[in-house]
Amino acid sequence: MTMKFRFPLVLIGQHMRADTATGESVRALAAAIEHAGIEVQWLDHYDDLSALAQQQNRASGFVVALDDADLGNDKVDGVVAGLGDFVATVRQRNNDIPIFLYGQTRTSQHLPKEILKELHGFIHMHEDTPEFVARYILREARAYVEALTPPFFRALLNYAQDGSYSWHCPGHSGGVAFLKSPVGQVFHQFFGENMLRADVCNSVDELGQLLDHTGPVAASERNAARIFGCDHLFFVTNGTSTSNKMVWHSAVAPGDIVVVDRNCHKSILHSIIMCGAIPVFLMPTRNHFGIIGPIPLSEFEPASIARKIAANPFAREALAANPGRKPRILTITQSTYDGVLYNVEQIKATLADSIDCLHFDEAWLPHATFHPFYRDMHAIGEGRPRSDTCLVFATQSTHKMLAGLSQASQILVQDAKQRKLDRARFNESYLMHISTSPQYAIIASCDVAAAMMEAPGGTALVEESLREALDFRRAMRKVAKEYQGSWWFGVWGPERLCDEGLGRREDWLLGANERWHGFGNLAEGFNLLDPIKATLITPGLDVSGEFAEEGIPAAIVTKYLAEHGIIVEKTGLYSFFIMFTIGITKGRWNTLVTELEQFKDAFDANSPLWRVMPAFVDKHPHYRQLGLKDLCQQIHGVYREHDIARLTTEMYLSDLLPALKPTDAHARMARGEVERVALDQLEGRITAILLTPYPPGIPLLIPGERFNRVIVDYLRFARVFNTRFPGFETDVHGLVKGEVDGQPGYYVDCVRD
Repeated sequence: MTMKFRFPLVLIGQHMRADTATGESVRALAAAIEHAGIEVQWLDHYDDLSALAQQQNRASGFVVALDDADLGNDKVDGVVAGLGDFVATVRQRNNDIPIFLYGQTRTSQHLPKEILKELHGFIHMHEDTPEFVARYILREARAYVEALTPPFFRALLNYAQDGSYSWHCPGHSGGVAFLKSPVGQVFHQFFGENMLRADVCNSVDELGQLLDHTGPVAASERNAARIFGCDHLFFVTNGTSTSNKMVWHSAVAPGDIVVVDRNCHKSILHSIIMCGAIPVFLMPTRNHFGIIGPIPLSEFEPASIARKIAANPFAREALAANPGRKPRILTITQSTYDGVLYNVEQIKATLADSIDCLHFDEAWLPHATFHPFYRDMHAIGEGRPRSDTCLVFATQSTHKMLAGLSQASQILVQDAKQRKLDRARFNESYLMHISTSPQYAIIASCDVAAAMMEAPGGTALVEESLREALDFRRAMRKVAKEYQGSWWFGVWGPERLCDEGLGRREDWLLGANERWHGFGNLAEGFNLLDPIKATLITPGLDVSGEFAEEGIPAAIVTKYLAEHGIIVEKTGLYSFFIMFTIGITKGRWNTLVTELEQFKDAFDANSPLWRVMPAFVDKHPHYRQLGLKDLCQQIHGVYREHDIARLTTEMYLSDLLPALKPTDAHARMARGEVERVALDQLEGRITAILLTPYPPGIPLLIPGERFNRVIVDYLRFARVFNTRFPGFETDVHGLVKGEVDGQPGYYVDCVRD
């Protein structure tokens, strides 16, 4: 039997080429292993074994060859120390990969038990034939590689490779249809045989069913639940937007009162509309960089929630009809886009059992359960305290921070002490939203993404992300010092930053009234900034909303970066956002630092746009005569003139009382009982749509709410800005550019008066 995948065996020994008995023995062993069909990689020295250990993810095993001469009195301490570092580094990430010592009489006598207990075996060089030793090593190596694949992925591999003819959908029949067309040939060659053979429908019994959680799918969901430390886990192939809707439809019925983070994802607002719920909102803080801050702890107090219910006419009416009924669900965005986290245990303790279900939208936080840095700052994990009656849900985007394919998501559930999830009832809501033709590659990626986080590997991956993020922050501060007296980009975060390593977790807690965050009087220990979410600040605006004489709007920086091969996650007025996922490397962030330095040089020299941003100028030639600094100053001047930092803060913090229930306003639109209202006539009108500015992609108005003056002022600014600076348009979903009765302009669909 040969391995299906390339996992070489790594043979380490400095005598491999020596004309000695040891050299001959090592070469004979290598030849026997290769004859058995396994590739051997040679390393003929013991230097920097700890660096070699980083390659454990590509190997099927390690064989370290030592003879008695290596352990002479003048060498033994150095060899033992190097071997100890090697073994410790491997085991930090991988408890299972085989490590063998191939030695002579004195080898095991010189090694401490801390090393010996981590080995799969000690093999004496001259006691057995090379062929026998090779079979012994290869048995362990093959068993290790074959055990790597989690349940569903293993079943999918076996199915794709067993040569069965496909008579089921999809119609490309394992990729054969693509071979019948020239353009299909291109598609087939690009994506490859394996992906297309693995693209199957849910009629393949041996793969199990995602729809009713049976077979290998169920085994993988149980395996992932064990790894993530929850009672139930469900894979979702339509993204966390769909996961959120599944949770809501399992818990919320028409007329139920729900408590929601005002800056929630739009999928939660879609859920409110679809479920017919009556929302009361908890209001987050914001700073003048446009960064969404945390909801103050006081907002979670039952008395505060009761006051919000009393102030909402529809919630007040629903409560009067059902006195004593709890709100059905509370949904919190954990973490915010820029990485602000809540102490979940404080929220649970504050709410006790005054809410029926707690739902944490952890789309950006699936990594937290795997590292002690995030203790108490994520919803569900092994050994976390349980409420008496309140179920806890977490929805996570494995494709955002872990190694899932796009749309890979999962739902985690923690049972209460006196109440367990009814899986059959929950699955009715699951079936309402899951596709009956799920993409099996996405399921496999959910399976593999979970398996990759198995201890100790998951902890090591998250720690690496944290270290890379902190190294990036330190590098940015080092550059700032070198540019003393000139401008440079900042990285939003606490002022204290340790010189190396992870430093103190407490340094990342948001203290009350600290200027760096600008969120005011926060509760002690309630909020933490996730270091792997890095928001870069461009010059021109400070956290209090004051504009400088000169400035560099972030949109210009990110367009420049895009032309140089760097795509960022989110762009604000004077900030842009990057993430240090488990896939980020030193090469990537060092390249970013280098490109930012190139931008600075081009800005300071006022380099012509046609030279530094040629693709952008080709699309928008009227900028051709401008320099980079000229464009920055023009846009900065418009932002400053309109005091846009304060305007965008005020519009999100303004009071918005509902005129209609969201579901009723949406129903009016579905029936055509709406009219397209010109921007200048919007104040006081009831919106029928979600009004969502990008960035940050947080809905500003939901169906049933009235436009106020500050929101209309913002839309007027967007109109002016979009006309003056094409290519940098403010994108507002729900704001339609078109004609009504022959009049061009911007319009919004409002409920007909």
